[in-house]
Parts: sequence; C-alpha cells; structure tokens
Amino acid sequence: MKDSSKHLHIVSFDIPFPANYGGAIDVYYRVRYLHSYGIKVHLHCYEYKRNHLHSQELEDICYSVDYYDRHDSVVKMISRLPYIAKTRHSKRLVENLLNDDYPVFIEGLHCCMLLCDKRLNNRNMYVRMHNIEHEYYYRLSQVEKNWLKRVYLKLEVPRLKRFEQVLHKATGVFAITAKDKEYFDEKGYNNVVLLPSSLQYEDINSIEGQGSYALFHGQLSVAENYNAVAYLVENVFSKTAIQLKVAGLNPPTHLARLIENYDNVELIANPSHDQMQHLIQNAHVNVLVTHQSTGLKLKLLNSLFNGRFCLVNSSMVEGTNLGDLCVVADSADDLKRNLEELFEKSFTTKDINDRVTLLMQQYDNRLICNTLVENIYHK
Repeated sequence: MKDSSKHLHIVSFDIPFPANYGGAIDVYYRVRYLHSYGIKVHLHCYEYKRNHLHSQELEDICYSVDYYDRHDSVVKMISRLPYIAKTRHSKRLVENLLNDDYPVFIEGLHCCMLLCDKRLNNRNMYVRMHNIEHEYYYRLSQVEKNWLKRVYLKLEVPRLKRFEQVLHKATGVFAITAKDKEYFDEKGYNNVVLLPSSLQYEDINSIEGQGSYALFHGQLSVAENYNAVAYLVENVFSKTAIQLKVAGLNPPTHLARLIENYDNVELIANPSHDQMQHLIQNAHVNVLVTHQSTGLKLKLLNSLFNGRFCLVNSSMVEGTNLGDLCVVADSADDLKRNLEELFEKSFTTKDINDRVTLLMQQYDNRLICNTLVENIYHK
C-alpha cells in the first residue's frame, strides 16, 4: 500500500541517469520504484565525470535533487582514508541532511564519510553495499594493465578494508548478493538484509529461435571487461568461425587493435541503449566471463531477462543460483565446445518459462522495493 507521507534521503556516488552502467542502474531504478511506491525521495548526487548530465528525468521522480562536487584532487591520495570516500565528502550535504530527520540511504562505501559525522550520530542511516569493496579493488589490481592505475588500486585495498569498519555505525546494511550478506553478517554489522539489485525489466523479453552471432557486452574501459574480451578472442573465437560482437562503452585502443586482427570479431563502441538491447536480444549466445566474483553482474541479468542462451564461467554466477539458467564452463576448450553446441540448438518456450520461474521470484522490483521500505520504516 502506498504511503505518500514517507521521505527518504538517498546519497549517490554518481549521477544515476542515464542508467548505462551497473551501479547507476541499481540506484536509478531503486529511485523510480520508491517514487511509484509513494516515497518522497531527496536525491543527493556526487558529480563524477557526468557533471553535464543534470536531468529533468531525475527531477520528475524525486522530491528534490541536489548535486555536489567530487573533490578528486591527487592530494587526497595522501591519506589513511580510501580515495573513493575522501573525495566524496561535502559540508553542504551534511547541512542539507540536518534540515530534517528523515532516514538516509547511502549508496556504497564511497559515501560513508557521513557515518563519521557526529552531528548525524542519532540518525537512521542505512548503507547499500554494491560489493565487498576491498576484495573488488584487490581483484581489479590483479588485472589492471596501466601501472599507475594498478598502484592506485593496490593502495586502496587496505584503506577500504579498514574503512569498512565504519559500517558498525550504520542502522542497517543492505547486501546485493547472498554471498555478500554472509560476509557482512560474519563481520557483525547491524541488521544485514539481502536486497537484490533494482532492474529496468518487468518481464522476460527473450525471444525464441536462433541468432547468427555471439555477444560480449560491458563497460569496456574497465580492466575486468577488456581482459575478458581479450581472453575470449585469443583463446576461444580464434579457434572457431562463429561471429563475436563486442559492444560497450569506451573501449581502449589496445582492445580495438586486438579485435582488428580477427575477421569473425566485431567491435561496436558506445552503442545507444536501444542498440545494446537489440544486440542482446538478437544474439544467439551472450558470452560473459569474468575473473571478478565480487558483487552482482547486472550485465548477466540483462542477458537473462532479454537474451537467448547465456554461456558463462563459474565466477560470473558465484554466490547466486543464476547458474541454473546458464551454461557454465571454465576452460577455453569447454567454452568453445559449449559455444558450438549451443549454436546447434534453438532457444525454446521452455527456456523462457524457466527464467520466468526463477528470475521473477528474486528480481521483482515491487518485492525488492517492499523489502527496502519495510526495513527502513518497519511497516
């Protein structure tokens, strides 16, 4: 039942619209569903490489929207605090929060400097954890090719691990996967609740039949993704005639050069939202591999809600039961063999119904919104 008297501050690490990458998708669709539920959302956004993206779309679904500079000076690297948190601390934000006593929902460890402010000690403040951040940064550091970025990532790991203790000051913690919830429970944080990611999908939109290509999609500027593409191209698609399309934002030059060497691999840089969804829906196989088992891979959910077959490695589905809807293979030989077998099959009504049964139990946005509201307002 909608309750128009409820207000909620949401503090976001980035401007969540357009919702064109994992974290932004989770934040934006959470705000949309809270709005539809009748919650009056006061959205606070740190500007990070998207400061030109102030949007009427956010104004339409929020009671108020405020933007804050992210002070990402290199000087702030000289600190015991993690850079991602130290650069997201605003006196004006705290002053805005002190104007009322509404609960505060903090998106990520990035914005948790708020928990250190004594003026907010008696406030109901909840944290949405998108990852176990120090584990996530450690794994990123293992695959990053740029030595300067690799140094930065390695410096952040111990800082994030220490800073995570600030979660003891939170009223509650919302974990994105069952695996993450188990970790946060073991740490003894208050009121840890599983809150699956908010998504843009209401129904399964997969189509029956066969496609003519495989697809890898993701934010290609991220080492996790461009390394996965390189692995697939060099170890799987170099040994088969099956066409691979690689689609995503901001592909690095070295990835484009690699792909140019293979006739059966095509790079689609910076596709529009509609173009990306068309690619996902019409691919015969969405191939998604990762060496990062932290958090939840929203690109996998996108593929399961909208695409045909999903071929993944075990790290992509670790800590979830989504492997039941995928073909899971870990070696290059097994990936190639399963890929070729899938191209001999047709995607069927049964495959779609299996997804409806599993996905709509866990990722129904209305149920997710209810979980959040019940835990914040104790309804």
